Amino acid sequence: MEELEQQASKYDQADELKHFRQKYHIPADEQGREKIYFCGNSLGLQPKAVAAAVEKELENWRTKGVEGHFAEPKPWWTYHKQLKSTLAHIVGAKEHEVVAMNNLTTNLHLLMASFYQPTSSRYKIMIEGGAFPSDHYAVESQLRWHGFDPVQALVELQPRPNEEILRTADILQAIGQHADSLALVLLPGIQYYTGQFFDLKRITEVAQEAGANVGFDLAHAVGNVPMQLHHWNVDFAVWCSYKYLNSGPGNTGGAFVHERYADNAELPRLAGWWGHQEEDRFQMKPGFKPMYGVDGWQLSNANILPLAAQSVSLEIVAEAGVDRVRQKSLKLTGFLEECIHSIDPEGKYVTIITPSNPDERGAQLSLVFASGGRQFFEKLTQSGIIVDWREPSVIRVAPAPLYNTFTEVYHFSKILSEM
Repeated sequence: MEELEQQASKYDQADELKHFRQKYHIPADEQGREKIYFCGNSLGLQPKAVAAAVEKELENWRTKGVEGHFAEPKPWWTYHKQLKSTLAHIVGAKEHEVVAMNNLTTNLHLLMASFYQPTSSRYKIMIEGGAFPSDHYAVESQLRWHGFDPVQALVELQPRPNEEILRTADILQAIGQHADSLALVLLPGIQYYTGQFFDLKRITEVAQEAGANVGFDLAHAVGNVPMQLHHWNVDFAVWCSYKYLNSGPGNTGGAFVHERYADNAELPRLAGWWGHQEEDRFQMKPGFKPMYGVDGWQLSNANILPLAAQSVSLEIVAEAGVDRVRQKSLKLTGFLEECIHSIDPEGKYVTIITPSNPDERGAQLSLVFASGGRQFFEKLTQSGIIVDWREPSVIRVAPAPLYNTFTEVYHFSKILSEM
């Protein structure tokens, strides 16, 4: 353990992103001691500058009232546009392909209304078995809405026997198997339970060749792993912003629609007035004319207070740089894996079900214990280490590169060694 402690110290000293930790509020115990927060995959920590940003908009509301919609330098009616540049960079898109709006599941329904257009012969939706419940519910309801029985129309991908993750080859084979009847492939960027990062580029290529549209839920991928949604030709994607983007609980989500649909007014959609052409939006005339790009899927004017918080968090990500965040993440998660293997080299007590290939995971390792997993989780909590328990048997440990340290990973492993 001493060697691991020394290695952690060296990594922390050399960490070029270490000063970003000071930009966040770190939870503390009753004695004021900072806790070790490895739960950024569920809710990211609050940037210190958020309070002032939200208060500024509260002040504008207090002093300007409705005129705040058009008051410079940040008029509310175009506030969401300020976030486009960083969001586009994070997901690998063009600015007119991304927008901050609604929440994840609302955006998922809106985009499935456009990109799930089943016929009598092409009607199936493919998801991963054990999908996040909200996605599963959304897909089931869409199938029923269109008159299909989920038992017949829902394709759920399962790992091979005695395996935990989905092999890319098996995903592609399943797409080929259902090619004649597949309407939509909807997968996560990173699977919430196992932490697996899917090959989004290859899945998109094969699914589209089979005649299906492709969408991704990027809840656990956005701000976590670099992506190139535009170049990968993805049809659509949705995400939340409160995990690795650290924008606050339940904060405004986001959506991506590829630019090849940017000027397609004939594409079915559920419209709202904020998606109507900006130049004549306030003329209040009937007849919906969608804005160019993903903005044409907006329903209502932006939620300013949440976006004020999100703008701060995005500024931090932009300052740190997506590539630098990823490089530290690879090293931080790799060190966590090294510590676990050092303590339990044969895997007798704990199994890491997250892929061992760093390119196939983000800032998370999912651990399954041979016994006593729940007790270990409780001991971590009592020791001031915040992780995540997921039924039936997984502890998700997610060291976030913007505010976690290698020494914190060492302290986690030290408690593990005492089990």
